[in-house]
Amino acid sequence: MKGKSETFGGNFSFDKRFSFFDHHRNPNVEIPCGFFKDFPISNSDRDELDSCDGVVVVSAIFNDHDKIRQPQGLGSKTLEKVCFFMFVDDVTFKGLDYHKLVSNKNSQHKIGVWRIIKVSRNKLYENPAMNGVIMKYLVHRLFPNAKFSIWIDAKLQLMVDPLLLIHSLVVKQNVDIAISKHPFYVHTLEEAMATARWKKWWDIGALQMQMETYCENGLKPWSSDKPYPSDVPDSALILRRHSVATNLFSCLLFNELDGFNPRDQLAFAFVRDHMKPKLKLNMFEVEVFEQVALEYRHNIKTSLINSSKPKQHTKRSRHDSFVNGTCCSKCHNYLMEMWGEDNHN
Repeated sequence: MKGKSETFGGNFSFDKRFSFFDHHRNPNVEIPCGFFKDFPISNSDRDELDSCDGVVVVSAIFNDHDKIRQPQGLGSKTLEKVCFFMFVDDVTFKGLDYHKLVSNKNSQHKIGVWRIIKVSRNKLYENPAMNGVIMKYLVHRLFPNAKFSIWIDAKLQLMVDPLLLIHSLVVKQNVDIAISKHPFYVHTLEEAMATARWKKWWDIGALQMQMETYCENGLKPWSSDKPYPSDVPDSALILRRHSVATNLFSCLLFNELDGFNPRDQLAFAFVRDHMKPKLKLNMFEVEVFEQVALEYRHNIKTSLINSSKPKQHTKRSRHDSFVNGTCCSKCHNYLMEMWGEDNHN
């Protein structure tokens, strides 16, 4: 699907989004997957994206939130086989221009191995995190000829050759996607309550509604009966084979983020467990993640170029029960099962 809309993602209802999950039953139904508005990049940049036909490494910086970090440990032939693309918005680009790392006078920009793609944020989402989700989950649409991809959050520095990572974590394991387990949580509701408690998303009531919607439609807590070691990933690093199942998962997950919020860990297990065909997934150990990437803090100071915007205040739920773990009547069975599982540990 492609066309004109007031939103980039199409603004589908939950019931409509959920109807696309069973692709086995409806193989001829086209899955909505963003791009209901034009993606605002230059034609020359679009040609560059189309020309990448092997492995692509993708990252993004919006609102001048991070620094550009060069990957380490690249092989002598890696740059001949791997494309590196960093997407930035107008605010970030102005910061790079201010520090004379790029120039508005040039039509193409490169910093180290990274090809810089300027995206006009004004034509996408108001929330910078949601704009980053486009590159994170719709990489197969942005790079239609790529066979494999690696998403890396801009707070990370890649320390291992991407070709080696793809081979060892995806090809050798014969999976569609490789992603790290979360270092602390295995249950979706654990992550949701932490998101509310630490104010990682401002609308607590909307978080509660999202979790109740998922519980009502079959979200279960993690257990050893599931074929995956956790329900919560660390999604700062995602390695993909661009297969039918991977592309379906990416589209379905993006639609959930468009419908609720950009906190992708909250929708991850619901989409993974309900989609058909099933996803072949390698959820590797946290220790592997720590060996292949270094993590840095986000930029703390507001950019000198960035215009100040009013800060969003936390929108509380009807009560604070979501934060302390006693919430959600529709998730009552989930919570009882989750705590019961924990009590047996």
